Amino acid sequence: MAASPRIALFIDGANLYATSKQLGFDMDYRRLLREFQGRGNLIRAFYFTTLVESEEYSSIRPLVDWLDYNGYRVITKAAKEFTDATGRRRVKGNMDIELAIEMLELAPHLDQIYLFSGDGDFRPLVEAVQRKGVKVWVVSTISTNPPMVSDELRRQCDEFVDLAQLMPKIGRDPAERASRSGGTPGGPGAPANPSLERRYGIRQGDEPVEG
Repeated sequence: MAASPRIALFIDGANLYATSKQLGFDMDYRRLLREFQGRGNLIRAFYFTTLVESEEYSSIRPLVDWLDYNGYRVITKAAKEFTDATGRRRVKGNMDIELAIEMLELAPHLDQIYLFSGDGDFRPLVEAVQRKGVKVWVVSTISTNPPMVSDELRRQCDEFVDLAQLMPKIGRDPAERASRSGGTPGGPGAPANPSLERRYGIRQGDEPVEG
């Protein structure tokens, strides 16, 4: 009997959020984890994102905290704020280097990698990991116009997975979310935290408890 493949997920948080938003569905991160636990021996599930340090409360902080408590390895760093030539406040930050380091270090211990990103800058990284004998799946979409995945990255990977095809397994569409949000406040159909329910598909009782 063949051993289960050793798998790791590398999630470019900003890219995945933008892709799921374009497809019009909410990600359920608990279901996502279960889906890939069923595909083999899931060694790690990384989630990479930037945070704006100057903000006392970040809208993404509840998600980061929840992921940390529920099976994900969250890697964060501070985003840089600046004012552009028109005087508008801008935020800049990406996690490409951090993701690349983690992937290259873990690659010798893996059989399969799922990269949740369509960023073409990752093409050389995918090629380097493939030279180590690891198969790489890229998870993004070509169902939008324009596609959310670069052609170079899609050509380089071993397999491409369209996020739109995974929606029934790892996400809930707005209609389903609305059907779950009915009922009396605090009842079975009501989300414990509406903002988490709305943004991340986190269901009642899924939020971390602050101690």
